[in-house]
Amino acid sequence: MNKKLDVYLPAQAASLLTGSLAQWYCEDGVIKRRYKTAGWKSTLMVVNTIGHLAEVAWHHPDLHITYNSVLVTLVTHSEKGITNLDIELAQKVEEVVLWQPALGDGDLTGTPDNDRHRYLVYNDG
Repeated sequence: MNKKLDVYLPAQAASLLTGSLAQWYCEDGVIKRRYKTAGWKSTLMVVNTIGHLAEVAWHHPDLHITYNSVLVTLVTHSEKGITNLDIELAQKVEEVVLWQPALGDGDLTGTPDNDRHRYLVYNDG
């Protein structure tokens, strides 16, 4: 069943990009976010993670990949605009890609914060 999705106006979409989505932004009718990585291996891991999430969600972003960054662009092509599909996938990507076990209550420690093991640049500020 294909249901018609509401398309957000740019200001509406921008107003949804707060809190955990504050690093995302609206530009030219799409939402975007650049993830900075520690290098090529990390970039590939981010791309594969996003690819998995997108395939499971059946909603596919455009990715621009460089040595140390991944630019994610989301828009619902069938609706020719930004919909809740884009917001929901952005939220899931943000949750999974930026997950840091050391910040939780479990025993997982996360990757060491040094040049040899660094994975992502977590503070994009």
